[in-house]
Amino acid sequence: MSIGPTHTCGGGCGSPTPPDDDAEFPSASTNPCKLCTPLGACLAFKGIAGAVPLLHGSQGCATYIRRYLISHYREPMDIASSNFSEDSAIFGGQKNLHTALDNVIRQYEPGLVGIATTCLSETMGENMPLLIGEYREANPDRASALVHVSTPSFRGTHADGFHAAVRALVETLAGGTDMPPANPGRLADKPVALFPGMVSPADIRHLKDIVEWFGTEATIVPDYSESLDGPSWSDYEPLPAGGTPVEAIRDLHRAPAALELGRALAGDAATAGTHLAKKFGVPHRRLGLPVGLRETDAFLAALAEASGTPVPQRLIAERGRLVDSYVDCHKYTAGKRAVIYGEEDFVVAVAAWVAETGVVPVLCATGGRRANVEQALFAAAPELRGKCLVRTGADFHQIEAEIERLQPDLLVGSSKGYKLARRLGIPLVRCGFPVHDRAGAQRIQILGYTGTQQLFDRVVNALLEAKQERSDIGYSYL
Repeated sequence: MSIGPTHTCGGGCGSPTPPDDDAEFPSASTNPCKLCTPLGACLAFKGIAGAVPLLHGSQGCATYIRRYLISHYREPMDIASSNFSEDSAIFGGQKNLHTALDNVIRQYEPGLVGIATTCLSETMGENMPLLIGEYREANPDRASALVHVSTPSFRGTHADGFHAAVRALVETLAGGTDMPPANPGRLADKPVALFPGMVSPADIRHLKDIVEWFGTEATIVPDYSESLDGPSWSDYEPLPAGGTPVEAIRDLHRAPAALELGRALAGDAATAGTHLAKKFGVPHRRLGLPVGLRETDAFLAALAEASGTPVPQRLIAERGRLVDSYVDCHKYTAGKRAVIYGEEDFVVAVAAWVAETGVVPVLCATGGRRANVEQALFAAAPELRGKCLVRTGADFHQIEAEIERLQPDLLVGSSKGYKLARRLGIPLVRCGFPVHDRAGAQRIQILGYTGTQQLFDRVVNALLEAKQERSDIGYSYL
């Protein structure tokens, strides 16, 4: 039985089927389990060297997004805006956009301006290719690359905006008039194209380390591992160091392979990776986010196959330590029940991982509406079929109703779930986006054996702390 976007997976979750009362699940959204689409686009553009995000719409959108990203990454965040007024909303925003581009290029001299549309300009039906084309024609000497992505918040989530921006970057920049065929073969011959998805700066740094340990190179798009988690400055830097060079993206059509991380992303027919495959013949492979043993094994096997290099011994040792920790702590995790919420790829990856540890993800909830989330989860963890509930298009009102019914032991997700975790007395392991009520969100690592180890320790310790706090005795030895 399905209520709206809910999918029930049999009766194995140990709880009765939800009631047939649609009034319990209103059509209006209350505290949605997602953020606005252009926010994700701005994040992706911040991972490009010398880039400035520019929102074509009202000033309030840029202010809101800056606030959210600064609170999570604890770094300065410049996001330009075309500053619509009432006149712009009636007569169109051509003048605003061209003035904004003039100002941004004059003040920042950026290598790229990433132009994302907001709900206002999308509702008006602004012809962005025409407006940008007119600007290029009037300013042929401007060296900054201009990349446009359509990001109305009434269609999609912050994760959708992120992936759309990555796709727009590749579609706009990769290749050119001189387009030799791709070079299938060893990754060491040319940098592999690696699309990690919406992960933390620490996770991107770890992916770079892994690729280096294989003795090869990768062009990671986007790479905000330095621009959103860099060292302290003595003087303000309008364009923070780091990011994927624009020229490296232009050269992606020569990549020997394109690896795209995220199983739920498979529901998108057009992605950055599929564009490289379709237009330039770059061999494309989609993998899950490397969280846990299975998905990390698959990711490393792909690198080993393409590079002709066996998995490095240091990674084998990390895997062994992770397995040992599973054995050590299985008595704490076996049979525990978890609720996982957040972006689709995050939910699928974390839910499939906790199943390795004996934890049952009784509810997997996301604000996104990709139809293949359930399919992606069971492809990653077939043993979960019949044991969990998958809800897409969810808000926290609906998630709370399910939590009260399912009585989980643990929540895993962003800070947006803290209020219900506190109200229901359930421990929360914070990861994903956003994390606004703890320091170090930019350094939360979940990818690879090392990241999985850190996440596993946090999960086990959250369960132990809850047991201690609820005990009348107050155990000091568990």
